[in-house]
Amino acid sequence: MADPTPVIDDLCAESGELDLLAAELRPEQWELPTPAAGWTVAHQIAHLAWTDRSALLAVTDPGAFRELVEKALAAPGTFVDEGAEEGAALPPADLLAAWRAGRTALREALLAAPPGARFPWYGPPMSAASMATARLMETWAHGLDIADALGVVRAPTDRLRHVARLGVRTRDFAYGVRGLTPPAEDFRVELLAPSGEVWAYGPEGAAQRVTGPALDFCLLVTQRAHRADLALTATGPDADRWLGIAQVFAGPPGAGRPPVAADGATRGTGRPAEGTGRPAQGAAR
Repeated sequence: MADPTPVIDDLCAESGELDLLAAELRPEQWELPTPAAGWTVAHQIAHLAWTDRSALLAVTDPGAFRELVEKALAAPGTFVDEGAEEGAALPPADLLAAWRAGRTALREALLAAPPGARFPWYGPPMSAASMATARLMETWAHGLDIADALGVVRAPTDRLRHVARLGVRTRDFAYGVRGLTPPAEDFRVELLAPSGEVWAYGPEGAAQRVTGPALDFCLLVTQRAHRADLALTATGPDADRWLGIAQVFAGPPGAGRPPVAADGATRGTGRPAEGTGRPAQGAAR
């Protein structure tokens, strides 16, 4: 049984780094458009706050969370956008305060969760560690969109190990959500971490392999960059196909974002920018 404390601590660190950007925003910067079509910086923070509140209900009040799921099922195409719109309409100071309060409450609830507990979600139930991992993934991905809007370059950290691991574990989900049959054999994935360490997943002798920078892999699975702009290498036809459909977030297949050559944009990580797609919580471990 995984101890959730390390990933919860990393979630707090990732949120705190993004908070440093948000705290310095001028009023007009909250209205800057981000790479997610139709979403401003305010929408991005509002979405994070909204999802934190949903996760808190899942952990502390499953009955109230079921009501949220019913609303989502009633309006699957607009539910997420409506939550972001509602938060984005708040004065920036109120929105920032709500995001801070929500993520603090979620941290406390996750730390207090009984060992082995699993919580309902829009997909499969999740453990405390899985919930924190999914929240870290979203915070990092939406933070990139905010950094892009501000023209800020954010240095990657080894907190990406959580996103990378989730990306590997959601391989079969990416196939299933497209109605495809996942490959029977495991892949080998070897990623170079920001620190220089190598993160390896899967059997050493696997015929299907993916190698490259961990940052690029995380950008790919969160659909924050087009594969053509990333230094990832696939060995074997199945691994090559996976890199074309990989997605770490729950929900229908993302449309992806165009290669940098299509729009000339640059990312908040120094990588090329995308144009569409907003990840929801990632699939459970």
